Amino acid sequence: MTERHSITQRGLYFEEFDLDAVYEHRPGRTVTETDNVLFTTATMNTQSLHLDAAWAEQQPFGQRLMNSMFTLATLVGAGVAQLTQGTIVANLGFKDVKFPHPMYHGDTMYSQTIITDKRLSSSRPGQGIVTMEHTAHNQHGDVVAVATRSVLMWTAEAHQEGS
Repeated sequence: MTERHSITQRGLYFEEFDLDAVYEHRPGRTVTETDNVLFTTATMNTQSLHLDAAWAEQQPFGQRLMNSMFTLATLVGAGVAQLTQGTIVANLGFKDVKFPHPMYHGDTMYSQTIITDKRLSSSRPGQGIVTMEHTAHNQHGDVVAVATRSVLMWTAEAHQEGS
């Protein structure tokens, strides 16, 4: 019997990020009422648009909306296994976060990431800054969230030296 070698799932190292790629994150994620209520209450958000069905029916969208912070967290989380699992040093920040269309209970979110910039860190040897633009759309193709995020990533050589 041949000896098997081990393959560990990980994200990408700094030098592996491709500025010409679209990273499609799968599977999609169908969001539920339970997701919305648990996330909303766990984060102390008492907004009636997320919790009060009778009140929300009288508002412009006619129903409860998914908490936009849940949408953002799910958008970022969808790419972790493919992009940053075990290779990220830290999130540096978000900018240009937009929610152009609401998410509703039962919608399915599909997401993708493009890399808009990357550069080696001038102050942290063996690490680099990668700028990602994350986009999520629902099952109908409506864009529900867009966010630009900067992350500090390991280079392969530096991370392996530190292991």
